[in-house]
Amino acid sequence: MQDIIKRLVETSSPSGREENIQKIILEYIKPYVDDYHIDSLGNLIAHKKGNGKKLLFDAHADEIGFVATYIDDNGFIHIEPLGGHLPVNLPHQRIRFEYGTKGTIGYESEILMKQASDRKEVSFDTLFVDIGARTRNEALSKIRIGETATYDSSFVDMGNRYMSKAMDDRIACAILINVIQTLKSNHHDLYFVFATQEEVGLVGSKAAAYGIEPDYGIALDVTATGFRDTPKGAKRIPMKLGSGPAIKIQDRSMIADHRLNQWIQNIAEESHIPYQFEVLAFGGTNAGVIQTTKSGVITTCISIPTRYLHSASEVVDVFDVRHTAQLMKTIAEKEISI
Repeated sequence: MQDIIKRLVETSSPSGREENIQKIILEYIKPYVDDYHIDSLGNLIAHKKGNGKKLLFDAHADEIGFVATYIDDNGFIHIEPLGGHLPVNLPHQRIRFEYGTKGTIGYESEILMKQASDRKEVSFDTLFVDIGARTRNEALSKIRIGETATYDSSFVDMGNRYMSKAMDDRIACAILINVIQTLKSNHHDLYFVFATQEEVGLVGSKAAAYGIEPDYGIALDVTATGFRDTPKGAKRIPMKLGSGPAIKIQDRSMIADHRLNQWIQNIAEESHIPYQFEVLAFGGTNAGVIQTTKSGVITTCISIPTRYLHSASEVVDVFDVRHTAQLMKTIAEKEISI
């Protein structure tokens, strides 16, 4: 699976520009599904037929990024975020625009003395991108207003860990690809959604779930780690790298269905798959919109613990990736009984 992960995370496809990543995902899954289509929002929806109820698996294909909004007279690019960024982490990060131009993020010099004492001073008001241009016209010859960008960072195999941009949520896409490629039999009528625009408001999945009308929904996403994982990590976050996939209890967008969670817990134990539970004090996933589709869907989320979320260097554990793939495949093979 490592080669697939590397290719997915190194592909630049921020929210609203998912065409590149969807083409690659389709290349991997097309021989293994009964049918597929790409809807008007760009969601890639694949179908493996079964005789049981409809079960939707969801992973979002987009990644956080930036969009160029203005070029000043000296050729510096001003940007707005696509998805959630912590501005204090952005100075001196390299980014790549969608047509290949690269640059680094700088910030106004008067912020330098304030940065340690007042993180709020570092914001998108005070950030800019240096692409090496000397004038506005030179910059316009390299990029255009409205052009998107993502972090310019590559995949690193750290031994037992993987590091890259876009682990959120390409690691989940890679796991679903693995499930599709290796699944030999399934009871439920399976739908695999590689959703668009999750990072800007759970947009794509809402439309995809509405069209499918699933009986059950399971989103696959990443989650933060906390005090058990890194020095002085967040005190209210117990998730840890290397402790297995995390079954979501709740986050800011939803409370997961406890019956479905109990069933997943039981099959994990039967299959000797390690797991942990996720209670997240912030954020949300596509599970939140799947759950509220039409008259409601029995929904949960399974998460891959990830360090340094929404950065150029997100880190996951190989152990967690393998066991999440095993758990998702086991779920796909069985009949849900709750």
